[in-house]
Order: sequence, then C-alpha cells, then structure tokens
Amino acid sequence: DVQLVESGGGLVQPGGSLRLSCIASGFTFRAYMMNWFRQAPGKGLEWVSRINSDGTRTSYADSVKGRFTTSRDNAKNTLYLQLDSLKIEDTAMYYCAKAPSIFSWSNDYDTRGQGTQVTVSA
Repeated sequence: DVQLVESGGGLVQPGGSLRLSCIASGFTFRAYMMNWFRQAPGKGLEWVSRINSDGTRTSYADSVKGRFTTSRDNAKNTLYLQLDSLKIEDTAMYYCAKAPSIFSWSNDYDTRGQGTQVTVSA
C-alpha cells in the first residue's frame, strides 16, 4: 500500500523556521512528482508547492514563494518542505501528496498523508 508519513511540524514564533519531512513507501518514489498542501482551520485545502520526480523543477504558490523551499532525496524516499520567515497565516495542517501518474505536473493527487501541524504564534 502507498503510505506517506509527514513529520516536523510544531509551534514556532513569527519569523521562525521549520523543516517538514514526508517519508514515502509502497511505490516507486523517484518516478513521481510530489505536492505539498495545507489546510488552515475553517478553510479549504490550499496547494503549496510541487517538485518533479528528480528534483530539478519546482513550483510554489504566490503566498509562500521566496519563503518555502521543497526538495527531495530519492535515495531516502523522502520529500522535504523548508519553511522560513513563517507568518501567523502559515498556521495549518501540512500534507504531502503523490501525483496520480508519472506524467503529472499539476495539483492532482491520488494519495495524501495524515498531515503535520504547523502553528505560528507569538
């Protein structure tokens, strides 16, 4: 079975940093584009970033561009999201998600992890 397990969330002050990880199993991780999403309390799912299969191409939502960085280590089946210059409005549950096809380059996904909570508060 495909599994995605996020970790690394926590409580941080505005301006702080966190590094989220997503460990993948049950599929050929190195073949798939991966997305990050987030969901703030009372709001819908928001796309955050994506990275192609070999890590050479990334894309970011305008709300996080220049502050967040996604990367991956295919040898470790792990996806990362570096969160810098955090703002209160970045508070959300963060999810990694697997593309439905090896040819995908979109917000589509077929499997999502259980999420890791990021709380930004003074």
